Amino acid sequence: MLDHTDMSILRELSKNSRITMKELGEKVHLTGQAAASRVEKLEDNDVIEGYSITVNQEKLGCFMHAFINIYLNDIHHHPFLSFVKTQNQFILNNYKIIGDGCYLLECRFPSNEYLNEFLENLNEFANYKISTVINKL
Repeated sequence: MLDHTDMSILRELSKNSRITMKELGEKVHLTGQAAASRVEKLEDNDVIEGYSITVNQEKLGCFMHAFINIYLNDIHHHPFLSFVKTQNQFILNNYKIIGDGCYLLECRFPSNEYLNEFLENLNEFANYKISTVINKL
């Protein structure tokens, strides 16, 4: 069971996973060594599974942000999933969902032309409904 201090550590690491243990300790009212021990325990117990970075997709030239609901009529999803694996330059996340569709793809594209080509290729494996992001609030 996680206590208040563990939750504070997780909150601080979620904001900045590059924080030093000394700085982390100061924020959660522990010494740097005690904070490091807590973090190690959270890692050992698989509460912390890893650390990651957030990439600004627009700086990489991917201005089109789209969510694509995937509809499969076949019980065999392997051809679609194989296609998805080849498209990791566009697909940020692939979620298996319940509700409207079978999967939900979160994608970024550099232009409408790339989006159109992606959709044409996707149509060989699945039907879809697309929503594009206008603005992140």
